[in-house]
Amino acid sequence: MAIIHHTTLKPTKLELLTDWLPTRPWYVGDGAPELVKAGGFRLDDPEGEVGIEFMVAVDESGPEPVAYHVPLTYRGAPLPGAEHALVGTMEHGVLGPRWAYDGIHDPVLYGELLALVEGRAQAMAQSITDTPDHEITRSYTGKGFPATPLVPTPDPTPTDTPAGTELPAPDGSTLRINRVLRPDPSGVPPLPPQEAAGHVAGAWQTPEGPRAHALFAVLLAAPGN
Repeated sequence: MAIIHHTTLKPTKLELLTDWLPTRPWYVGDGAPELVKAGGFRLDDPEGEVGIEFMVAVDESGPEPVAYHVPLTYRGAPLPGAEHALVGTMEHGVLGPRWAYDGIHDPVLYGELLALVEGRAQAMAQSITDTPDHEITRSYTGKGFPATPLVPTPDPTPTDTPAGTELPAPDGSTLRINRVLRPDPSGVPPLPPQEAAGHVAGAWQTPEGPRAHALFAVLLAAPGN
């Protein structure tokens, strides 16, 4: 169980993301963003060592707000071989130095996200200890992953595109992470595309007031499956 400490962070997560987001190929802004934390959820690391957060940060710098989905992991020591995925370092008021990573490059987040898709992990509230987040929806139509999720290397070689990030997943499938969130106009949790074998959908608070919903991640079956 992850314990949520309500304490100080220097610099803050949003301050780190303000510098990091414009370096990403899927960033659609012009110049530095003006970010507001708008939602997200967490997953528990079974070993209790790594913080896992799926944050929605809304950029209000442009004519229209843009919602970014940023999976993050927080570690008490550097993740070997993941220097390229480092978002930045912070000083936590309780835990001390923390290394924040683009979580898609972290094998712990990768494995737990697959477990969430399949239904073996529970989405947890972003800011409340030991509280499930029932607003997160997920599905899986496949035959089930191994008991230990397939992680081929410590870094499962994500590929960034202007639309998001894709990672190899079990049985030739592909895990697509939507980085720029497109709200479903119906205002309800969206269904995955027909070719999907699974999905995770979530919600966030819009600047206008209502909750918005979108697909956070989609598991695409291997061709021919």
